[in-house]
Amino acid sequence: MTGLVLFDFDGTLADTAPDLAAAANRQRTRKGLEPLPYESLRPFASAGARGLLRAALDMTTDHPEYDDHRKQFLHDYEAAMTIHTRLFEGVPELLSQITAAGLAWGIVTNKATYLAAPIVSALGLSADCAVLVCGDTTAHAKPHPLPLQHAAQEAGFSVDRCIYVGDDLRDIQAAQAANMISVAAEYGYCGGEHPVASWKADHYAATPLAIWPLVQQILT
Repeated sequence: MTGLVLFDFDGTLADTAPDLAAAANRQRTRKGLEPLPYESLRPFASAGARGLLRAALDMTTDHPEYDDHRKQFLHDYEAAMTIHTRLFEGVPELLSQITAAGLAWGIVTNKATYLAAPIVSALGLSADCAVLVCGDTTAHAKPHPLPLQHAAQEAGFSVDRCIYVGDDLRDIQAAQAANMISVAAEYGYCGGEHPVASWKADHYAATPLAIWPLVQQILT
């Protein structure tokens, strides 16, 4: 194989926001608060518990109850994390195109292994995924470059033969720090603090299928 396409998971390959938002709203109902509209929680899905607890409860990491709420959020999420989660439209076709061209693909996510691996399996991705690097695989998580560098090494590729695709500013920063070509997934969650256009990614993709021409241009 001549190249490796690495993907972020939440908001890039998989639309996990419905189940994440549901877990966030469970924290509100536990406090007797009305659930928030899904649309107001979706942009924070890529930020995990930290982002969703801030969006749902206005709770930051320095709050004295943050750790307890984080544990409860993760417990609730683990109990129902594959209810509404699906691959984004066009992702199965994209992955098939990559594989058919003799290229490899893998996943680098900040999600912990005990959460990420079961979802990857449930979505039918395990068999063809060349490498899965999670938030607890290496000593540092994104935006540090180590997870991307580790993924390339594990899959047997030099970083100059890798692309990283993600829907969060941290993804682009990690790719830049790892000297990988970066692609911003504009269709993903993309956070709320920094406009996607300001990320200075090497390329931008409005849909999953728009990634394939970029892969062809860069790696084939």
